[in-house]
Amino acid sequence: MITACFNSEKTIEDTILSVLHQTYKNIEYIIIDGASADSTLGIIQKYRDKIACVVSEKDKGIYDAMNKGIKRSSGDIIALLNSDDFYKDEFVVEKVVHEFEKKHCDSVYADLVFVKPDCLEKVVRYYESGEFNPKTLLYGVVPAHPTLFVKKAIHERYGLYKTDYKISADFEMIIRLFVVQKISFSYLKEVLVIMRTGGVSASGFKSLLLRNKENIRACQENGIQANVFSMFLKYPRKIMGLFKRGEGG
Repeated sequence: MITACFNSEKTIEDTILSVLHQTYKNIEYIIIDGASADSTLGIIQKYRDKIACVVSEKDKGIYDAMNKGIKRSSGDIIALLNSDDFYKDEFVVEKVVHEFEKKHCDSVYADLVFVKPDCLEKVVRYYESGEFNPKTLLYGVVPAHPTLFVKKAIHERYGLYKTDYKISADFEMIIRLFVVQKISFSYLKEVLVIMRTGGVSASGFKSLLLRNKENIRACQENGIQANVFSMFLKYPRKIMGLFKRGEGG
């Protein structure tokens, strides 16, 4: 279990507690901090005896931090839960481990909901990952990355996150694993992760353009033809997620 954070004093405690309160206890928890200048490290220190590894140093961005965590992990399954996110309840990891054991798959993923940062009970959008279909990549639609659990052996075999991406290395990783390498997966049709709106890749028109540009690049680097028009076709699906938000609470 890996959390990447930077100046996350307002949210990091929720993330930490959602991991520490899991009923499944065989969790190696690693936190990679990007040399925060606020009280993030002080909050982490409160729980230091329950965290396997804490690293605080400058990095090259969130994907570099994720890679550092993966390299330090000694567990069989990798999960990435960043500091704006937290698990829906204490049974998430137990459910996921059971799914791995039942399906003997390489990865497990599920749905998530977006909530208002100042009102965590207020669901603003429901993201339904759905059964993976390579055709949806053309619209920039993939399994919700914060819900993705992957066997570490898969990362060892097929590589880590590409740090020359600003906000879409997670999209590229999913294409590489699910489409190019055709890893096996199981989809849990339920919400496992709650995400605050306003993260590194979530807001602003410039961010939108950059995400679409990087998504197209990720497709092309992995042999999939995509264009700007196809990427913008995902927004009707986002609107549908607004109507469905009541199901995620």
